[in-house]
Amino acid sequence: MDNTITRQQMNPFDKLLEKLCLTPAGLSGLVLLFALPFIPPFDQEYMLRWLIYSGFIAAMSVGFDLTAGYINIVNFGYAAVAGFGGYTSALLVVNLGLSPWLTMVAGGIAAGAMGLAIGMTSLRLRGIFAACLSWFFGLAIMGLATKLVWLTRGPLGLRVPRLFEAESNVSYYFLIIILLYLIYLVCKWIVRSKIGLAFQAIGQNMDAARTSGINPVNYRVFNFTLSCAIAGVLGGFYAHFYGILTPDIMHTAKTVEVLAVAYIGGRGSLWGGAVIAFPFIFIMEIVRSNLSNLPGLNLVIYALVLILVMIYYPGGFSYFYETNIRKIKNKTLRYFFKGRD
Repeated sequence: MDNTITRQQMNPFDKLLEKLCLTPAGLSGLVLLFALPFIPPFDQEYMLRWLIYSGFIAAMSVGFDLTAGYINIVNFGYAAVAGFGGYTSALLVVNLGLSPWLTMVAGGIAAGAMGLAIGMTSLRLRGIFAACLSWFFGLAIMGLATKLVWLTRGPLGLRVPRLFEAESNVSYYFLIIILLYLIYLVCKWIVRSKIGLAFQAIGQNMDAARTSGINPVNYRVFNFTLSCAIAGVLGGFYAHFYGILTPDIMHTAKTVEVLAVAYIGGRGSLWGGAVIAFPFIFIMEIVRSNLSNLPGLNLVIYALVLILVMIYYPGGFSYFYETNIRKIKNKTLRYFFKGRD
């Protein structure tokens, strides 16, 4: 009753923020992201490409966290599922001449169907067994993309029409930021619903959830399927942004990149990985471009940072934010970072 009265007494701005699943700080961050291409030095094309890749990893981390953070399943084949969606979108455009905007959705549907098949097979298992089986599926998908040269051109790469004909990448940047926010919003709405409560119950104690009348397999498969569908749409974006698609997008290293960002950002937060992705991936791109003679160094850095976070701050950035920044005494700053209580 008290919560209902509080909502009724909210001003229109706070009600809007609640529906948008944002705090004033989150809204400010979103506005900043849209403004970045007009702020030097981020207006340079090579930096825009780095920012677009950061947005891609940020969006992937949100979809990945929906599974890893809420039902405790680490999908090591996540990048392979994204690649499957990307190849589906690319092949429909190349062979049937369909619009990339439609085929990106088709890629999401195909990846969701693949996720459903993987989920129904693997999610009857628990813990590391389910994670390993999803990884094996990912390796199989990557192997098919490599070997079916007549269809995918294998390691040579499949040339894919781009979404926009303009030379500037600004349109792609705005598109990935919009996709990032929409993915976050859909996942947050689901997490706030009764379905989300079931996810959390399953993630905390599956046996207790089962005794409460929850069917863990059904909810886990639904979660897994939705997460894979998100990856498929993003895989389509990846294909039509870079204009060439190789099996490398399906490599486990790509999944590790997403996993590291999600875990450093904070499992079960959805927004933590999205926030961390931009500075973290941007720094990694700088390291990769300046130290190109040390291939794989970025993965070593991922591993070291992830180990340090897991040892000293296992809750990640989101936990640090919740326990320190949101609890400041100043009412104005607390409202800015936390929103209306």
